[in-house]
Amino acid sequence: MSANYCLALTQLTYPLTSEGVDSRYDYDWAVLRTAMEKTRPAYGSYRLHQSDVAMSPQRVLQEAGAPQGRINVFVRATSPELEQRFLPIRLPVDRGLLGYRLLLIRADDQARFARVRTLDDLRHLRAGLGKGWADVNIFEAAGVEVVEGSNYEGLFGMLEAQRFDFYSRSADEALREFDERRASHPALTIESTLLLHYPLPRYFFVRRDAEGKRLARRIAAGMEIMLKDGSLETLFQQHKGRLIKKTALFKRRLIKLPNPDLSPQTPLARSEWWINPLTGQ
Repeated sequence: MSANYCLALTQLTYPLTSEGVDSRYDYDWAVLRTAMEKTRPAYGSYRLHQSDVAMSPQRVLQEAGAPQGRINVFVRATSPELEQRFLPIRLPVDRGLLGYRLLLIRADDQARFARVRTLDDLRHLRAGLGKGWADVNIFEAAGVEVVEGSNYEGLFGMLEAQRFDFYSRSADEALREFDERRASHPALTIESTLLLHYPLPRYFFVRRDAEGKRLARRIAAGMEIMLKDGSLETLFQQHKGRLIKKTALFKRRLIKLPNPDLSPQTPLARSEWWINPLTGQ
């Protein structure tokens, strides 16, 4: 009898979002699936599926935190509150790309943004973000006014209605989301001159219980294998490489914002886990 025969089946359920058109998580779940596959010899079989019930961001946390909740893993930009409440797998799923930000704006405002040269200039504009998102504190700490929206999809309409001036999106999200919504929100465009950067790791999170600790060990082990054998880079390029090249980030004016909430346990010293899309390294 093989050793694997006695290993219990690992069950993972990740959330179905309730945000309508939403391709933000396709890459994350591909990473999770591959990490589980890479660890099959050591940890045994697994079943990975999406929840049957659509969940708001708040509902995701409720379900993930309940002992008998409908999900037992999710992915999100980290924050002190999340790291205290849940067990983070401190490996940046998207290699830190989330912290490189393009701006969705109203097309008529492009000349206004072209005059922005510094963080002080940016402080004269209002950012739009989802309620409770990790980067709300980053902008507010930098002195930029933030208008929070109650849901992801509604923020596009709020920008169009002039409730705020720009919607900060990651370098890969902005282009994809613009393409998905150019018909429904024709007044919007991707700002053409600026690139914001703030360190904002995106982690998998699990419950702080015995099952969660087992899942965390397995997911971390799988991701480390993926980094070493090149499969993480392959997935990254498949899902994000074309979009990064298309945005020509190295041609943009870079404005840096500090992240005052970054944990001392953030693995910034492990340079192999972080990408710099300005250099391709």
